[in-house]
Amino acid sequence: MKKRRKRIDYGKWGYIFILPFFLIFFIFSFIPLVDTIRYSFFEYYRSGMTEIGPNFVGLKNYVSLLHSDMLKYAANTMIMWLIGFIPQIVIALLLANWFVDARLKIRGRQFFKVVIYLPNLIMASAFAMLFFTLFSTNGPINSILESLGWIKEPIDFMGSALGTRSLVGVMNFLMWFGNTTIMLMAAIMGISPDIFEAAEIDGCNSRQRFFYITLPMIRPILAYTLITSIIGGLQMFDVPQILTNGQGSPDRTSTTLIMFLNNHLKSKNYGMAGALSVYLFVVSAILCWFVYRMTNNELKATKHQLKHKGRKVK
Repeated sequence: MKKRRKRIDYGKWGYIFILPFFLIFFIFSFIPLVDTIRYSFFEYYRSGMTEIGPNFVGLKNYVSLLHSDMLKYAANTMIMWLIGFIPQIVIALLLANWFVDARLKIRGRQFFKVVIYLPNLIMASAFAMLFFTLFSTNGPINSILESLGWIKEPIDFMGSALGTRSLVGVMNFLMWFGNTTIMLMAAIMGISPDIFEAAEIDGCNSRQRFFYITLPMIRPILAYTLITSIIGGLQMFDVPQILTNGQGSPDRTSTTLIMFLNNHLKSKNYGMAGALSVYLFVVSAILCWFVYRMTNNELKATKHQLKHKGRKVK
């Protein structure tokens, strides 16, 4: 009789290797998340040396936030995110398309890739301190403008809502456009060269290639970029916090939702902080779902049109 060979189950080793991740996620992420949601339904804060709560209050914290300045801070966050994201995605698309296009024969591509990615390696706090020094009333920018005779008095860049928001948007743009460019370059390089060759034979110019081939083919990566950027924008904290010394000046026009959340945590108001965290989670989920559905539906429609055209050709 032939001996049966003992079967080795390699599948269990995969579960063993990923088990530490799930344990760490469960202990340090999932349990605090559930606890945050639980605290959002309780009155729990500290008044002086007296700790009040936790007392169950239901949806009182959520209603109180709607009657606070939360919506104003949400508008501040979205404005500063848009100031940084719009030039980020436009310039990243242009650079990615130029660097990948073999016909342009750009020299030193690797050097330029490294240069545009370098700002992403700099800490946001360092960026904020740098811009605070550059654009202060006694900073180098005002000194240069005065020496050139373009201005007579120093400009208080951080004394106006437009100036402060613009500085925050520019910093976010500089920190992230390199990372976005690299991702979009990888997406464009994933498109089959045969498609571009066929388009060139058919007489497509550069603009038509970009809008009718490149953009539709990299739509999943664009959706990913938009979703991650939205999440990062809602979590905007370090740059405006350091630039305005936590004041959100002028007149709290640069105060973001996370700065508002941080104020509740500093005052030990855990109930309101928990409710605000849940609001942020829900808004992030809704926006990401909307972006995903929009891009996914467009992608399905494009594939359907291509199949339909293919049947007609046959």
